[in-house]
Amino acid sequence: MKFAIMGSGGVGGYFGARLAEAGEDVTFIARGEHLAAMQRDGLSVESIKGNVTLDPVQATDDPATVGPVDCVIVAVKAWQVREAAEATRPLIGPDTMVLPLENGVEAADTLAEVLGEAPVLDGLCGILAWRKGPGQICHAGVDPFVRFGERDNHSSERTQRLKAAFDGARGLSAEIPDDIQVAQWSKFLFICAMSGIGGITRASLGVTRQLPETRALIEQLLDEIDAVARAHGVAFPEDAVARAMRFIDAMPAESTSSMQRDILAGRPSELESQNGAVVRLGREAGIATPAHALIYAALLPQELAARGER
Repeated sequence: MKFAIMGSGGVGGYFGARLAEAGEDVTFIARGEHLAAMQRDGLSVESIKGNVTLDPVQATDDPATVGPVDCVIVAVKAWQVREAAEATRPLIGPDTMVLPLENGVEAADTLAEVLGEAPVLDGLCGILAWRKGPGQICHAGVDPFVRFGERDNHSSERTQRLKAAFDGARGLSAEIPDDIQVAQWSKFLFICAMSGIGGITRASLGVTRQLPETRALIEQLLDEIDAVARAHGVAFPEDAVARAMRFIDAMPAESTSSMQRDILAGRPSELESQNGAVVRLGREAGIATPAHALIYAALLPQELAARGER
């Protein structure tokens, strides 16, 4: 299959490299130093699942030079999705799939607003990875997975083809869940709580899940997301919160979220698409979200400063 990767950081760089390693036709859409390094030296992935180096690698900053592809993987930050969707237009043909792998629950809606409903899938991934330097990706934790499906959960030949491509790659697993919205919100459940607690404490997950005070706050964050999801019609299992807490407890003690790392570095973050989204979606459904509201308010001044808006 022919793939284009929009956003070639930890997520896009890792999954794109694994697909290319397996023989798929993969082009990375990147820019700046990262693009220059890939074009000069290739793309290297340091991974607990086995290292891989692509040299040469197909990389460009101009999607128009690539043309229509079978699948566009959108792996930019959640707040960059609309801009990425506009840039994706030259990659879209009549049979193209667009697979978002963002942390939030609204990326597919945004993509569909720009590109129309037809090409867009719902999707998510799990991985602890980041861009170590220009042309370098580090994967340090979590067994990488992708989960995706048609937005109305119907079975389709195109998602089966996409799964077959991922199945041919090493260092990851792929699944088409029975209910992609449940899968998506299940990931959002723990990553949003992890991002929020990490953002305000600046501490690793090993610390915040151990202290009684911060553990109780994590549990409150999970309960609020669970209530908002159910109010929006997500068919969560009864033990959704308990499952999320078990996942948090199983993660490496040094784990931090990408949102937390951006906050610590003074960069724009996914605050609006994570804790901010819980507050907004909760308000729409009449669900109180005081813990998320506090975290959102506490982090908003820094977020606006990082975006040059105050």
